[in-house]
Amino acid sequence: MNQITVTKPFMPPLEEYIKSLEVIWESKNLTNGGPFHQQFEAALAEYLNVPYISLFNNATMALIVAMQALRVQGEVITTPYSFVATAHSVIWNHLTPVFVDIEPDTCCMDPTKIEQAITSKTSLILPVHVYGRTCNTSAIGEIANNYGLRCIYDAAHAFGVKDEGGSILRHGDLSILSFHATKVFNTFEGGAIACNDLNLKKRIDYLKNFGFASETKVVASGINGKMNELQAAFGLLQLNYIDEAISRRKSIDHMYRELLTGTSGIALPQEWDSESHNYSYFPIFVGGEYPLSRDALYDKLKAAGVHARRYFYPLISNMPMYSKCSGAKERDLPVANAMASQVLCLPLYPDLSFSEVLKIVGLVK
Repeated sequence: MNQITVTKPFMPPLEEYIKSLEVIWESKNLTNGGPFHQQFEAALAEYLNVPYISLFNNATMALIVAMQALRVQGEVITTPYSFVATAHSVIWNHLTPVFVDIEPDTCCMDPTKIEQAITSKTSLILPVHVYGRTCNTSAIGEIANNYGLRCIYDAAHAFGVKDEGGSILRHGDLSILSFHATKVFNTFEGGAIACNDLNLKKRIDYLKNFGFASETKVVASGINGKMNELQAAFGLLQLNYIDEAISRRKSIDHMYRELLTGTSGIALPQEWDSESHNYSYFPIFVGGEYPLSRDALYDKLKAAGVHARRYFYPLISNMPMYSKCSGAKERDLPVANAMASQVLCLPLYPDLSFSEVLKIVGLVK
């Protein structure tokens, strides 16, 4: 049986990557900010229209370093509706996560819930742009400014996403991107921090390289978070094809919408309007009017060779290591718990054929 996975990585032409590998083999320059790293960092900042980019070996390391760079202490207000690395990065910094509920239409953090969670120990707001849908950045920014709080956006899903004012990455103190193989844009593994301040970028770059400011000067207790030359060369090639890949994703998104609209018990994500979207995921929400439960539909698809994903389920707040955190009780997170029990992300990637979309839709309908 032909297996349809929830995602597949987009790959540039192999012959082009081989040419880059030949350069690396000849130079034997594999890491430590080599030529491909420098080219990719500059090209990525230009493509994303942000002042500064710092490349990382993965996005989790980027999240951890971002909090170090801002010298965050105490409590971090965040969302339970995310990949677990968002909360793990808080714990690895010896900080305390505080969960608040989400909005039903975006699945992003609900700004109206943030203020009541602020205490004298709060130092950071850590929202997540979910499925490429952007948070209410204006409301969150106003709260952060009013209370003197730092704000880091987990933008793992938001590569290339824009709002009416430009790149979504310009909001907050820092934004974190993921280039994992499952993402719209990938470098096998990888990630980046986008920022607006040169001095802050310098501190980030020190921290990701053991704290070295020069050959003999160490200025912070840094870590090894550097991206290597093979990843950087791959990413540099990916930039040549990313617009084409997103365009293909858009076509598949529109096909799903056209075919699934009106299906009883199946709610679709809102149409993207003012945002320049990247079509990173296609979540459906399985309600009580649908003849199967969400998990039964998941099993039905899997039995037919279609691997969808309950993304995000379970909630971070329902995992044992986080269930005792402030705001983690089910009564405090009614929307997040409801969305987690209903969501099912259907396969979406550039190589997904229209006949495969028809098969998936047929199984759902």
